[in-house]
Amino acid sequence: MTAVENSRPPAGNRKAAPGRSASRRVLVASTVGSAIEWYDFYLYSTASALVLGPLFFPSQSATAGTLASFATYAAGFVARPFGGIVFGHFGDRIGRKAMLVSTLLIMGVATFLVGVLPTYEQAGVLAPVLLVVLRVVQGIGIGGEWGGAVLMSGEHAPAGRRGLFTSFPAAGFPIGLCASTAMFQLVSRLPQEQLFSWGWRLPFLASIVLVVVGVFVRLGVAESPEFSQVRDKGAQERIPLSGVLRQGPAPVVRGVLAALGLAMPVSVYTVYLLSYASSGPDAGQRTAVLDGLLVGAMVEAVVLPVAGWLSDRVGRRPVMLCGYTVCAVTGLTAPAWLTSGDPVLITATFVLSMGVGHALIYGAFSALLIEMFPVGHRYSALAVTYQLGATLASFGPLLAAALAGEQRTATPAMIVLWSCLLAAAAAVAGARPYRPATAAPGAGAAPRDASVTAGAAGPPGP
Repeated sequence: MTAVENSRPPAGNRKAAPGRSASRRVLVASTVGSAIEWYDFYLYSTASALVLGPLFFPSQSATAGTLASFATYAAGFVARPFGGIVFGHFGDRIGRKAMLVSTLLIMGVATFLVGVLPTYEQAGVLAPVLLVVLRVVQGIGIGGEWGGAVLMSGEHAPAGRRGLFTSFPAAGFPIGLCASTAMFQLVSRLPQEQLFSWGWRLPFLASIVLVVVGVFVRLGVAESPEFSQVRDKGAQERIPLSGVLRQGPAPVVRGVLAALGLAMPVSVYTVYLLSYASSGPDAGQRTAVLDGLLVGAMVEAVVLPVAGWLSDRVGRRPVMLCGYTVCAVTGLTAPAWLTSGDPVLITATFVLSMGVGHALIYGAFSALLIEMFPVGHRYSALAVTYQLGATLASFGPLLAAALAGEQRTATPAMIVLWSCLLAAAAAVAGARPYRPATAAPGAGAAPRDASVTAGAAGPPGP
């Protein structure tokens, strides 16, 4: 097998492309809804680094408060696999569209309620308990969101464009991150007394308006054509999760590790290092870090479709491995650059780590996972693998903060990041697409390699 054959996406089992207008509606609905849900979810990550510690855990030391805030951040990720299992089951049984509307409503209501919570000073221990509960509800919602969004786009994609199409809902992540960061960047300019009394609530309360828009957009799209074929034949799996388990542990483990490498840069760069770089008394430093994160998210939103398109042309694995490398190398300079006080170096850190490195990983990641599992239990498989990997990554800031203790150091975070990226790269390098056991070689079955295409036939068609 040649190097070219070993690096391109599968061309087998091609389906008829849905209408262009239907595909465009799906792309818009998936991207807009995904952006809103990630806005909701990452409002908390930014708030946990900046304000939630003193508001909800004030009776502890500064370090203990930060640990408690990061632990609550992680609680949302712990809930994500459960949300993935529940919504994945019904997404494989009932359909992708209904789950997308449901998850958007769940996320939006939970985020709005965070904005009206009493603080520790107002309600005592009840305040952090309610915060954790709502964070768990957020996690359940986002656990079902991601798989449905990328499946709606990927299963509507014309032949040879799955990477490009799935990169659009993936772009909802940086768009949502950009929007949530921009909101906190604005309210952080308030005097500190106003920020901690009422200003921090505004980004959470604004979510309800976005949810109404997102639900309206998502109600207007058609169901996934690939799922519709399975449903019309009455071929849905009774318990889709059992189908994932019957497929064997290898694709699940590879998917989890690939997702770990996707999510860990986000946890380290946008949570731990954000807190690390903005923890000093200089308010200008905090603003510069938020500005840099905002620019990095904007760049990622632009680069993601390019990465998806590249994965259709040269293969999923080369694009993802390049992204892992960029994230790892950027970690060599990130701690020094983020605390330098130089806005150019701070911005460069987020542009390289998020705008380039993470974008390359994420642009190819969704299509890679979709091709590893059959339609019948694909929603469940994507939800479980991605959410388990993301959950493990969510403990990165907590682990790094615990290892650092009272010392102001980023070394533990970098070690955690590099270890996870190495494991993810090994998993992606060995990834293979789903291939039915009954398919004979050369009979139209998907190639064994997740990055293979039909060699001499040239690049995928439009």
